[in-house]
Amino acid sequence: MAEPAQPEAPEGSLISHLLELRDRLLYSVIAIAVVFGVLMAFVGSGEVYTLIARPLMQVLPPGTNMVATEVASPFLTPIKLTMAVAVVVTIPYLLYQLWAFVAPGLYRHERRLVLPLLVSSTVLFYGGMAFAYFVVFPMAFGFFVQALPPGVTMMTDIRSYLDFVFSMFFAFGIAFEVPVAVVLLARMGVIDPETLAGKRPYVILWAFIVAAVLTPPDIFSQFFLAVPMIILFEIGLFVARRMKRAADAAVDSGRRDLTEHEIEAEFKKRD
Repeated sequence: MAEPAQPEAPEGSLISHLLELRDRLLYSVIAIAVVFGVLMAFVGSGEVYTLIARPLMQVLPPGTNMVATEVASPFLTPIKLTMAVAVVVTIPYLLYQLWAFVAPGLYRHERRLVLPLLVSSTVLFYGGMAFAYFVVFPMAFGFFVQALPPGVTMMTDIRSYLDFVFSMFFAFGIAFEVPVAVVLLARMGVIDPETLAGKRPYVILWAFIVAAVLTPPDIFSQFFLAVPMIILFEIGLFVARRMKRAADAAVDSGRRDLTEHEIEAEFKKRD
């Protein structure tokens, strides 16, 4: 069967795409601003910061607290935290805006993947954050505290801690999107699953390179980001292979269902 035609691009398609991108970005900014305004009353109370600081506070020696080394830090840190939490809360909507911008350029059968990919990408992003909070942070902070030289007390600045935590949150959240990227690219025909499987050694190498760039310069954070990326790559590759086999089987079945007259007419069209 002939591939369904893509939507015709209107005149001035570049301008229309830029306008569409502007609108999607504007909707995203408005959503973040609304959530930011709602959260100010809750995040500003310090309860959310206490929750985020728990992985470090649990491994610090008794009586040890964080410090504020800048005059404005006690005021600016809750605002910065509120903005970061607002972005995290609106991730499903932000991903929806991304898919809504990409969807018009997809084929009809590809658009059916938008909802499953939207749900899976949201779950994977939050899963990456949860993995960082419950697995990586306790082990990494525990190692840092144990590695302190005798006579040295760890006194972490609240702003520096917040920057570290959210950089790790977003690094792990984005890294956990690997299966979605693999499945989407394979489904669109950009990459072939078997070809990609043959390049597995390069993928592993790049996983550690990306982990070294996205995480602080310690081997634990890099290892705990690179290994899940490799595992998720294998999961995405497995799903992409299954989808390709199912698509090939459907095509073969459709060809077998054609009559001799239809097959002959199809070859005449190709000639």
